[in-house]
Amino acid sequence: MMLPLLLGCTGFVLFLLYDINSITVKNRWLEKFFFAGLVLICISTVLTLLDALRLAAFGGIADTVYICLSILSFAALLYCLFFALPFDETYIVPEEKRCVYDKGVYAFCRHPGVLCFFAMYLFLGLAAMPSSSLLFCGMIFSLLNFAYVCFQDAVTFPRTFVDYHEYKKHVPFIIPTPASIRAGCKTFSRSNRKEGSK
Repeated sequence: MMLPLLLGCTGFVLFLLYDINSITVKNRWLEKFFFAGLVLICISTVLTLLDALRLAAFGGIADTVYICLSILSFAALLYCLFFALPFDETYIVPEEKRCVYDKGVYAFCRHPGVLCFFAMYLFLGLAAMPSSSLLFCGMIFSLLNFAYVCFQDAVTFPRTFVDYHEYKKHVPFIIPTPASIRAGCKTFSRSNRKEGSK
């Protein structure tokens, strides 16, 4: 279990270095650290999953439900990270002075991927029981992810987005509120109307 845990933790270190680089030296080589961190976390998860499969940890209706919920959480995480945001402006050619993207799930809360990330590992870990390594690694990664978004919220994003302080006043941190959900749903409906009018 040590190797997957080490790989995953290293992935979060790379995330942190990526963020620090984005607001300081802005070295183009270090800009690859975000995707490198993603790769390490994926490898870590696959290794831990293979270990659980080797121990024949999966089986039964409950495990099937957990696996389906984990897959749905993973799909939601991918959507939050790569499809709910304008991809090029976020990851490829970020502008110098950017404005916050505050539509859709990013009107629900400032870091919607955190809950999806936690749920993905929680359900996958529950499916793998009695093997506890997947659940243990997933919870460690979830804590690291929470610490990472706290750093983003306090340090990186206020220096990256010119209107982030205003965004923080109106949109909750991680847990959506009824008001923020209503606001997010309105942005979805406006987007759909624009699509239909084309």
